[in-house]
Amino acid sequence: MAGALIVTAELGAEDFARLDRLRRDHYPPERNQLPAHLTLFHALPPSAEPELRRQLALCAAAPPPRAMLGPPFSLGNGVAYRILSDGLDDLRAALAEHFRGLLSAQDAQGWRAHVTVQNKVSSKEARALLARLEREHVAAPLRIAALGLHRYLGGPWEALGRYPFRGVS
Repeated sequence: MAGALIVTAELGAEDFARLDRLRRDHYPPERNQLPAHLTLFHALPPSAEPELRRQLALCAAAPPPRAMLGPPFSLGNGVAYRILSDGLDDLRAALAEHFRGLLSAQDAQGWRAHVTVQNKVSSKEARALLARLEREHVAAPLRIAALGLHRYLGGPWEALGRYPFRGVS
C-alpha cells in the first residue's frame, strides 16, 4: 500500500556492506529497488507516524540489541539469512503490542528476522546459491546500529527518520 510506513533495524556499516554486496550480486538487477534491509514492520498506517516516531525514539534510547548472522535459508525462489536476536525479537514484540489494531495482516502474524539477498529467480538458481552460502557460512555477531522509518512509494522507499541506539553514532 503506497504511503504505508515501514520500520527497519539498520545494520552496522560493515555488516550492511557485506549483505548489500550479496544482494547486488544475486538479486535480479531489474527487480532490486532497495539495498539490503531487515524489516520489522512492512505496512503501518501513515496516521501512526507521530506516535511511531515517539516509540522508535524511546526504543533507541537503550543500548543496541545483540544479534548474530544466522544460517542462510531458502525462500523457494531466493535466499535469505536468518538474524538471531532475542533483544530484537523483544523490541519488535513490544512495538507490535503497542500498535495492536493498526498492524497489517502480514505484520500481525509471526515474525522471523531475516535479510533477503536473492529473490525472484529460478528455484534451481536459488538452490545453487543456498548450497554455496551454506558451505561458506560462519555464524558471526551482527551490529544493529539504529531503527529506521520509511514510507513505501510503490517500490522504492522514502527515508523518514533514523533512530540510532544509545552509544551508536
